[in-house]
Amino acid sequence: MSEVKIAAAVRSEFGKGAARAIRRASQVPAVVYGHGSEPVHITLPSHELALALRTPNVLLSLDLDGTNELAIPKAIQRDAIKGFLVHVDLLLVKRGEKVTVEIPVQTEGELAPGGNLLENVLSTLSLEAEATHLPESVTISVEGLEAGASVLAKDVTLPKGSSLVTDADAVVVQVVATQAEEPAAEGDEA
Repeated sequence: MSEVKIAAAVRSEFGKGAARAIRRASQVPAVVYGHGSEPVHITLPSHELALALRTPNVLLSLDLDGTNELAIPKAIQRDAIKGFLVHVDLLLVKRGEKVTVEIPVQTEGELAPGGNLLENVLSTLSLEAEATHLPESVTISVEGLEAGASVLAKDVTLPKGSSLVTDADAVVVQVVATQAEEPAAEGDEA
């Protein structure tokens, strides 16, 4: 996983009015916390942060008053209608440190013939991995699965260096049979 460098500035004004002024200046209010230190309130450039957050669990290298800190996004708030960034919580990490993150689940392959449906029960899995080597996603093969088959969390092949935090017996995907309606008989219309 690559690091994305972003310049950050410490902010001293708080509240709704100050946050709105920050957003009008194409900045995003954020808070950085972790490792037992006091939370630091910062602003980040809106466009660069939005581009970086397209990658799940991106590792941000924050240039903050001459120091370089590594952080991962913990909570992202977006405007419900327009989708722009409202506020971001960042968690400080160190190289070699293990962190727990949510990883998206992707499926590949074709189901067995018969018109069955694939139900994604879990869209993410919780994994523990090194902060500088976070996987972007996990892929599950559903090739040839028939109705009634399911893939459990313990059956998923995890990326190297990561361990499963989600319950091992949790169903990730399952195949369900389609329920077709019986055709109406022609004489039943009367």
